Amino acid sequence: MKACIYGAGSLGTVLGAYITKNGGEIDLINRNKAHVEALKKNGAKITGTVDMTVPVKAMTPDEMTDKYDLIILLTKQLYNVEVLEGLLPFMNDDCLVCTMQNGIPELSVSKVVGEDRTLGCTVAWGATLLEPGVAELTSEPDSLSFGLGCFGKKPEKFNEVKKLLELMCPVEVEENFIGVRWSKLLINAAFSGMSTVTGGTFGEAAETKSSRPMVQMIIKECIDVAEKAGIEIAPVQGKNITALFGFKTAIKKKISFMLIPLGIKKHRLLKASMLQDIEHGKKTEVDFINGIVVEYGRKYEVPTPYNKKVVEIVHAIEDGKLQPSFDNVKLF
Repeated sequence: MKACIYGAGSLGTVLGAYITKNGGEIDLINRNKAHVEALKKNGAKITGTVDMTVPVKAMTPDEMTDKYDLIILLTKQLYNVEVLEGLLPFMNDDCLVCTMQNGIPELSVSKVVGEDRTLGCTVAWGATLLEPGVAELTSEPDSLSFGLGCFGKKPEKFNEVKKLLELMCPVEVEENFIGVRWSKLLINAAFSGMSTVTGGTFGEAAETKSSRPMVQMIIKECIDVAEKAGIEIAPVQGKNITALFGFKTAIKKKISFMLIPLGIKKHRLLKASMLQDIEHGKKTEVDFINGIVVEYGRKYEVPTPYNKKVVEIVHAIEDGKLQPSFDNVKLF
């Protein structure tokens, strides 16, 4: 199976390094010429909770010549339709697109390749691109996992995709994939959202007493919206998120408040990709993360003031009106 990672930045570099190190073949494609040149010259250097350097096959989009059976999509989903339409000449007739983007990106992917060729994969780990060719794995090695599911019918090559991803870490096949997407969306809305608002890591947003109530309420809004929409939020690493954090009494609220730092402990060093975008002068995907929760809340008549405020603050940061800071907590 001819495969590539399109948009091989922080996550894609780590994934490509693991797959290649463990005997797989995959192309890493990125528009960042400096990053690609560093990968070609020095290999993919992975630091953080692991330390390894792996020779990888890297290229820029204009260097693409082959047709692929699988494209793992890790670009910003703001441009999904445009990107995938440009990739059609490099897809075999039955090419699968597996999106590892945040939010609910399968909707836009399927518009181009169809539901039966669209796979979704949640990523239960984080990474940061430190410099060209160097990515930091910010999650503990024993906590790495994928959740793989179909948006339409299960394709013939589904198990091949699963085996490829298992060269990095365990892959859970998710029958309730929309529920898995929502559990990942909940985590991103709460921890990525507040990491971007405050300028801190996931752990700092969870542990700091001033920001933790916002994390708690963002989670609660996600649970309330999903419940009203008839979506069963899938467990995360065996933990029932709804039972732990969907409080309806004062006592349960206090318990969930205490559990928040423990729930993110293995990923406490993770810095939101949205915050990384801000630091590099790029627009974020906040409209496809917290904004999705607000959109669903509007549709199902569930108030989502905390998610809405995250969207407002992040857009203000993008526009240079605010800076990522714990002072922004006062705006809620």
